[in-house]
Amino acid sequence: MTMNAARQIGLIAAGSQPWNPDICAANGDRFAYCATLSIYIYEMDRRANNFCLHSIMAEHKKTITTISWSPHNGNLIASASIANKIIIWNVAEENSVAQLDVTTGTPLSLGWGLPDKNSVMFICSHGPLYVWTFTCGQSVVAHKDVQSFSAEICQFRCHPMDPGKIAIGHVNGSISFLCPGQRILKHSVRIVTEDDGELSDGCQITCLEWDPLGVDYLLCVVAYECIVLVDSSSTKIVTKFQLPSVAISVRSLSWISSAPGMFITGDANSGVLRLWNVSKATAVESFRINKTGFHSTYVVTAEMSRDVSKTSYAHGDQCCQTDRLWSTSATLSDAASSKGSVLPVAKILCLFADGAVGLYDMRRKRWAFLREKGHVETIFDCKFSPDDPNFLATASFDGTIKVWDIQTLKAVYTSAGNEGIIYSLSWSPVESHLIAASTSRNGAFIWDMKKGKITSRFQEHKQGSNIYTVAWNQKDARRIATAGSDCQCIVSTLDGRAIVRYRHAMAVYGCDWSPHNADIIATGCEDKNVRVFYLATNSENPVKVYSGHTAKVFHVRWSPLREGILVSGSDDCTIRMWDYTQDSCIRLFQGHTAPVRGIVWNPEIPYLLISGSWDCSIRVWDTRDGASLDRISDHGADVYGLSCHPKRPFLLASCSRDTTVRLWSLLSFVHPLEISILAGQPWNEILVSPEHAMHIGTPPLLAGKISRDIKLDLDRSSGDTFRKSLVLFSKFFGKPEGCTNLWDLVNINLGLEDNVLSSESYRCGIVHSKHVVSFKLSEAQDLELIRMSKFGRAGLGNQTREDQLRTAADLNIKLGNVQKYCELQAELGEWDKALAIAPFVSLKYWNNLIRRRANELMEDDSSDVIPFAVAGRQTALLVDFLSTRGLHNDAYLVAAGAGDRDEENGSDDDDDCSKRLHEMHVAPPKSNKRTKDKTISLLERTSHDLADWYLLNGSPVLAACCHLSIDDHQGALSKLIRGFELELAAAIGQVLEMTDGLLLVAIELLSRRCERLGRWELGVCLLRRFHGTGRLLVRLCSRCAAPMSEVNQLHDLAGLPSLEESAAMAEQLRSDENKRLECVEFYMISSMPEVGLQLGIDEVKGRMALVGWTVDDVFDLLQTISAMQTEKLQKQSKRMSELLVLCAYVGALMAIRHRFDSVVLPLFTHAFFVIKRDGPDVPLSHSLISREMTIWEATRLLGKNETAFSSEQRVAYDELLHKVGCCGEASVGRVIVAASNLPSHSDINVSCLNNQRIKGPVFFLEDGLSAVSLSDAVMWARVNPFSPLASGMRINPF
Repeated sequence: MTMNAARQIGLIAAGSQPWNPDICAANGDRFAYCATLSIYIYEMDRRANNFCLHSIMAEHKKTITTISWSPHNGNLIASASIANKIIIWNVAEENSVAQLDVTTGTPLSLGWGLPDKNSVMFICSHGPLYVWTFTCGQSVVAHKDVQSFSAEICQFRCHPMDPGKIAIGHVNGSISFLCPGQRILKHSVRIVTEDDGELSDGCQITCLEWDPLGVDYLLCVVAYECIVLVDSSSTKIVTKFQLPSVAISVRSLSWISSAPGMFITGDANSGVLRLWNVSKATAVESFRINKTGFHSTYVVTAEMSRDVSKTSYAHGDQCCQTDRLWSTSATLSDAASSKGSVLPVAKILCLFADGAVGLYDMRRKRWAFLREKGHVETIFDCKFSPDDPNFLATASFDGTIKVWDIQTLKAVYTSAGNEGIIYSLSWSPVESHLIAASTSRNGAFIWDMKKGKITSRFQEHKQGSNIYTVAWNQKDARRIATAGSDCQCIVSTLDGRAIVRYRHAMAVYGCDWSPHNADIIATGCEDKNVRVFYLATNSENPVKVYSGHTAKVFHVRWSPLREGILVSGSDDCTIRMWDYTQDSCIRLFQGHTAPVRGIVWNPEIPYLLISGSWDCSIRVWDTRDGASLDRISDHGADVYGLSCHPKRPFLLASCSRDTTVRLWSLLSFVHPLEISILAGQPWNEILVSPEHAMHIGTPPLLAGKISRDIKLDLDRSSGDTFRKSLVLFSKFFGKPEGCTNLWDLVNINLGLEDNVLSSESYRCGIVHSKHVVSFKLSEAQDLELIRMSKFGRAGLGNQTREDQLRTAADLNIKLGNVQKYCELQAELGEWDKALAIAPFVSLKYWNNLIRRRANELMEDDSSDVIPFAVAGRQTALLVDFLSTRGLHNDAYLVAAGAGDRDEENGSDDDDDCSKRLHEMHVAPPKSNKRTKDKTISLLERTSHDLADWYLLNGSPVLAACCHLSIDDHQGALSKLIRGFELELAAAIGQVLEMTDGLLLVAIELLSRRCERLGRWELGVCLLRRFHGTGRLLVRLCSRCAAPMSEVNQLHDLAGLPSLEESAAMAEQLRSDENKRLECVEFYMISSMPEVGLQLGIDEVKGRMALVGWTVDDVFDLLQTISAMQTEKLQKQSKRMSELLVLCAYVGALMAIRHRFDSVVLPLFTHAFFVIKRDGPDVPLSHSLISREMTIWEATRLLGKNETAFSSEQRVAYDELLHKVGCCGEASVGRVIVAASNLPSHSDINVSCLNNQRIKGPVFFLEDGLSAVSLSDAVMWARVNPFSPLASGMRINPF
């Protein structure tokens, strides 16, 4: 049984490409957009109530030109590329179902519908229009009418109501129409400018869209500057729409199907979304929703716009609310803008020129989904900042450098671009804000990410040379090396002055400074050689030349732990290792099937090497013997860059031509080390010298600088160094997302707040409930300072003044500062919001506010003043206002209505306020214990909801943070265990000194991990640190299949009697009916486990034959007898069959108890299968299992609505509930392995439990072919120790 050692834990998606227009689409609960080579599919996750990346389709080898979603089948989407290839994808199955090589040119536009639902239409530059029925192979038919045009075609559109009706746009500004039963009207409409009646060259049709609710009308955009409505039946222009300025250009256009006659456009330069109605030539409404211009838009369908839930989750400054989701519950009349215009219910899929992608809710004027800009082209390099393991810089073909915060996966800094291709990066070892980069156009340069500008350039290479690599000397920050196509490696000073030029016979692709000697540098050359130069010699000749590669050498990398050891990757698909003290290759690594690009050494395990290749894979190597330890194939294209950070050495970053950055956990290679630390093992079993760690057969041991620093810190510490070691090593081994935040909250739970409260990272994360109000008040006050500024905070990416005030208002209302909220809303002009809430402050305040609004409207000379002045009892002012404007009748009516009361001096005393508040059914909250208890209960519920949301999104560490924010230790451990963060759960539990069963659950599963790794002694040492693990020690020793002497040594270590002593003790207890479990346990750890097996099964069957039995009566006993060594168990075929049935059936009941829903039916089915196959003698029957399967499925469909059951079902339901009982553990709930929601490109694996495609980590069963998801494997193994294949083999995914 196996699973991949390296596990994907993070993904930074690409941005949308900026070249082709038809690169976004939507259907149902999904939307899609194109990067250069990949299609990104996002889907609404209704459990987590947000959009998740569902899949990445990446088989195109060249730029995608267009996509089109099938209107008939929501699972099918078509795409085309400049490689003249069309692919039909099945989104649900995440694979391609058909491919077509187009021989007539590049498809520019795609459509569906003729002649049937399995046909795709496409067109190239001059036509004709082709129809491909993809279910019939490669057969393509040219449409006889749609061909031989006088002008090139840019796009076509099929009418959504009549696919046979087609509009074709041309590069000369003309439109052709094809209507069913009629001849094609070629170039029948030609759109001209108003100035000279002609269109200049390049004024092509840039956008075409049919009216989805009619049959004749077509909107089109010409040359990004002219929008017209065309009647296709008369081929006349109905309306030419007017843009506000000649400087505005329109990039995209879409009809809003939910609002007849309305459409939207996106400005190409300003990020302004405009709403139009065909009845008006000018825009109805404008929304500035981004700083950069639009590239493409798509209005989603009505089906996509539906409410998902009423639940909302919030913490800190993050909101995960369902008001961000789609909704059709509102009608057009529900939403009016501040200007009074009615806004339609519409969600706009927006693609921007900078690569950002979002779904904009027009009615609510906010984002339902927003993904910040990613790279839009191949990412050639990635490097962690030397000072901060949370900062990762990337270099791309798109000409930009981005610096990502890998905790949030957001870009925090982006360079201006326009540098050509950026091939390579290198951070300054001294000034952490400086990054050196090499380019294809402008040599190399140093970029200051904080200032956002280039501070120096290196122009020593020949003009026009590609600079492939830049390397900043990490031991001497004054030197930077560059290597390029001009056959030189140049070492320069920081001001760009060349120190030395190392000339080569051919282009130089790679260079790397020795981390042990500031004067040694190695290069990789196109002439297939590796060279080593020594600067101190003042010679341009290499001191070493290594030959052996049969193709060009790309990257070279020195080992950070072993001085003089160097590796090189080549286009000959191999990696070679060299020793500076020798003249020939000392190790050859073969396995890649395409050129090798990225290479990186692990900074802690001296023999661990990772490589990336054009074969789309990443490999992990053991350099001691050249073995390939793991192969990762989740990237969809060439893997170029790899990076590890010394402070977080088992986190790997990779980048690829598929335009993604991915994060990988390498912890599976060092699991024994983590457990050794948890078990308090001696240092010589954790940390050694690099030379010691290199011995073949030695388990992985730490040998890097950071681990030595941790040990030195612990050696200098006083007090409880074990708990401190758990904290330090947890961060060392931990994942980036939430780990620091988690330990901050642990310290607060322990009362150690001093160092935490001043931490900026804590303030930006999930904060403890007792700090939320004070922190958010402080944040709101900072935001309110913007009121003194006219424009807001300067700087790229900062919020506008209005946005900051809105954020401050939102914070204040959430914190209960109602008056401050009203003041800020009034300042923003959102008077309706301010006045609606003001009575909750006092009626006096409401009167004051409404008078201010009336005075403001009077100054604006607005007739809207009347209701506000009347409500504010400003009769005299209102009468004067109306009279001076000649509205004497209105003035009279107001005066008459007011009567004789003096409105200006009316009673505003507190009694009057209280009376009016009472009339409005508003009462101030009373501060009493009941209210306080309700508040605490509400806080707990919202924290638990948010924790569940994080867990569903694959972030168990953040889920645990939510529980710790309200001092819920059990809930925190539960989320970590359910997220399979076992080491972290064990560490947290020990530091918090927890003694409940949850900590023991984590420890038990870790001991099972030791068993899987063959580290039996380590498992025993771990278990013996905790009380109440005696039974777990018995089971662990029972499973150990080793020679008798070794087993007895393990028993001695565990504090158990020897094999012989155990047999004798079992015989003594055999006659005592009250000690049957103890008797069975001694037999299981003796030389006669088959006796214990027989006694145990008989006892279980006897208990199950009793009326009213529950799983608590038999589960522990089954777990004990199931610990029998597999080889011995399989010799007892009859008893094994009985055991398999009993474990599967009882396991199904336990799965119901723990809510492991996805394995309940497979477990029942498994028991049913074994009974049918073997006919074992057990107190179970086919009919019983079938009845309970049926009732359980019914409860899932009907919920706990018992009134919906028949009387027979009710009886079966009650019996099932009684057997299952209740679980006292807080870990109830399905297991969701961290990051298991991330898409991959690895082999498609189908679960043998449910025949569905596995998403996330895969666990292979003993036959090497059958697979289940790791999450399902963990749940299965927790309730049934035996494999789903009914072979008698145990399943151990831990």
